[in-house]
Amino acid sequence: MTQVEKSFRNASPWDSVSHLEQRLKDYVAIGRKLIWQRQAIFLAATVLAAVYFNPFSAILCYVGVLTTEVMDIILNRRIAHWTDHSERKARQFLFWVIANTMLSAGAICLFVIKTALQQPSGGHFTPLFFLFAASLFAAMNNHQLIPVLILRLIVYAATFLYLSLMDILPAPPAITAQPWLEFFTTIFVLYFILDCSFVFLKLYRRNLKQMDDLRVEHEKTLQAYEVKSKFLATVSHELRTPLTSIKASIDLINMGIVGSLPEKMVPVLQNAGKNSKRLADLINDLLDIQKIEAGEMVYRFSAINARDLVLESLEANRGLADQLDIGLESSFPQTDAYLEGDESRLMQVMANLLSNALKFSQKGSKVTVSVHCDSGRVRISVRDNGVGIAAEMRHLVFGKFTQIDNSDQRQVGGTGLGMHISKQIVERHGGIIDFTGEIGHGTTFFVEFAEIKATPAALAAA
Repeated sequence: MTQVEKSFRNASPWDSVSHLEQRLKDYVAIGRKLIWQRQAIFLAATVLAAVYFNPFSAILCYVGVLTTEVMDIILNRRIAHWTDHSERKARQFLFWVIANTMLSAGAICLFVIKTALQQPSGGHFTPLFFLFAASLFAAMNNHQLIPVLILRLIVYAATFLYLSLMDILPAPPAITAQPWLEFFTTIFVLYFILDCSFVFLKLYRRNLKQMDDLRVEHEKTLQAYEVKSKFLATVSHELRTPLTSIKASIDLINMGIVGSLPEKMVPVLQNAGKNSKRLADLINDLLDIQKIEAGEMVYRFSAINARDLVLESLEANRGLADQLDIGLESSFPQTDAYLEGDESRLMQVMANLLSNALKFSQKGSKVTVSVHCDSGRVRISVRDNGVGIAAEMRHLVFGKFTQIDNSDQRQVGGTGLGMHISKQIVERHGGIIDFTGEIGHGTTFFVEFAEIKATPAALAAA
């Protein structure tokens, strides 16, 4: 068991300060949510008591109840805005909640007793029903703080017993008389309310335990994620240096700088060069992913001419296009369009879009890159004439380590990270990246950014 898990498991939900704070916050949240429901109940009871009994007494008792409600609202606001996690303050808040609960329960019970005293002997249906409603409301909504719940139920239970004994104690009737039936019915009602209280309390404690379990699992997941990120970063850095040296050596040999090669070694070394490049690309992508997830990716924004960005990316990928015998075309608006971004990162995005388009295009076909401006937006589209991608595969296109290849003739490998990295970069620029197309009719990937009016100073800086 980890240290994090022990810290949560060893703390009882009813004695730790963190759980006391949580229960206070939950108590306040329920109280604020049901405030108007409570006011409607109090007002309805006051109107009934005022119409059928003494209106002055009803209004006076309502003012007392309303006063405790105002105090409760003030206290709840203070608890809701409490953020310093102080143990002393938590205890203070609990004390004031208990004190105000005593006043509130006392005011409600005084209201009920005053109403009962105005009735003829026997029955007391209306005040008993008012008290039952208040008790059930407490059982359902005060389970977050056990002292508050116990205090309310004790005060309400004492009032229940007082009302039921009002007609028995002065002159005790026979055990079969109506007052005794009402007394035993009151006992049954008290049991019902107590049972409801335990049910809601048990549910709340179960929810607290589930929240603790989720916190433990969350902390363990974060720890595992951090270990994974550090491992990837370390391994990638350690692999990058020797791999760069190996790749450079193989490239020099393939270029013939160290001398001519035996004919049988040429394809072997060319294959080694291709695979070393794939490994280098994978390591670079892993490092980029790690930087993005750690929030360490650095961006240097400036005004960028969309035409220049496209032309430069086409030139950078022309070698791959020639190798695959695929043509590259471009289309631009009559006037230059500018966007704000990090040129090196956007070149990385364009390289991913173009390499994907070339991968999935047939030999002898063309890939078209175009720029469009509309409604203050700049859209750069890369269209291929390949096999296409089904719309339902969208969630895989931008995922990690996923590749969509509906062709048996893919000629270029990939890491499965390029489009995911591109999505993160584009969204960091406040743009969108998506695609349109269907199986058998090619695919058009596009990135879209806000268009800016580049000033001469911005152009000079770029």
